Amino acid sequence: MRKAKILYKNQEAGVLIQHDNGSFTFIYDVSWINNTSQPAISLTLPKSQQEYHSDFLFPFFYNMLPEGSNKQIVCRLNRLDSDDHFGLLLTTAKNDNIGAIKVIKIE
Repeated sequence: MRKAKILYKNQEAGVLIQHDNGSFTFIYDVSWINNTSQPAISLTLPKSQQEYHSDFLFPFFYNMLPEGSNKQIVCRLNRLDSDDHFGLLLTTAKNDNIGAIKVIKIE
């Protein structure tokens, strides 16, 4: 199992989990849900106390991944399998990311 904090404008909004079977869960932080001034991180992941489950990386996060030659370079330099979408997300979305979302690995 691998986990990552999901930050929105440097504030913790929730946790993304990749389970050992390859499926994913996204859970909003309770304080994020209770704060009415904080938005949902995505229209496809509305603020809710429910856990979101998927057999594959949620499209919102998948669309944050590099593509084409950029993906090949990142995978080669970081020794990542090109099919390891969660590993690629952890590598690329922690610092240099377009938008308000950062993905930080939980050790």
